[in-house]
Amino acid sequence: MKVDKTWGGWNLFEIVWLVLFTSIAVAFTVISKDSLFGFTVFITGVLCVVLAAKGNLMSYVFGMYNTVGYAYLAYINGLFGEVMLNLLFFVPMNVIGFYMWKNNRQDGKLSMRQMDLKWLFFVGAVCVIGCLLLGIGLSFIPGQNSPYIDAITTVLSIVATFLMVRRFKEQWLVYIVLNIFTVVLWVIRMLEGSNEGVLMIVMWSAYLINAAYGYYNWNKGAKEVAV
Repeated sequence: MKVDKTWGGWNLFEIVWLVLFTSIAVAFTVISKDSLFGFTVFITGVLCVVLAAKGNLMSYVFGMYNTVGYAYLAYINGLFGEVMLNLLFFVPMNVIGFYMWKNNRQDGKLSMRQMDLKWLFFVGAVCVIGCLLLGIGLSFIPGQNSPYIDAITTVLSIVATFLMVRRFKEQWLVYIVLNIFTVVLWVIRMLEGSNEGVLMIVMWSAYLINAAYGYYNWNKGAKEVAV
């Protein structure tokens, strides 16, 4: 499937999606008097995921800033699983993913792949076991909030990132489940008084919509490769 130029080849859905959630982010930032930093984390995250859905290398550039910024927000909200995930995993994977995507394209096309049934069951088992084990571990950390939901978002993020770097369309199915649980996680934090809660709920809701679009887009790309 063709990899678009960063600011070219945008269809109507992508433009409306980007403008809508950017406008919502600006409104919430002004109304709730949120920090400019929180807004930059939001907007770089939005750009990162929409460019990933388009198969664009610049996704990893915006993703690096978003990764470090989100790790800080997670830290001050006591979500230590999210902190470790972003700093110890996403930072190096942004670099690895950039070079792997760059080296797996020809004539402006990114090769998108589809998993077979055996590997789908394997990935599912890894997700379930990993979530349970990490949830137990996080529950022993003083100050940890929502350990099992934090564990789910952490493990699914790791699995989805590996699938993304390997260019499997099924990454987006994992991202859909991940984004649902992350919205729940920040709803809990908002109810407990987090100042960043509302903006993070909006951001992850945007990610959820984008994940559905990403699966649609990559499903077409995988079929083009298979032909």
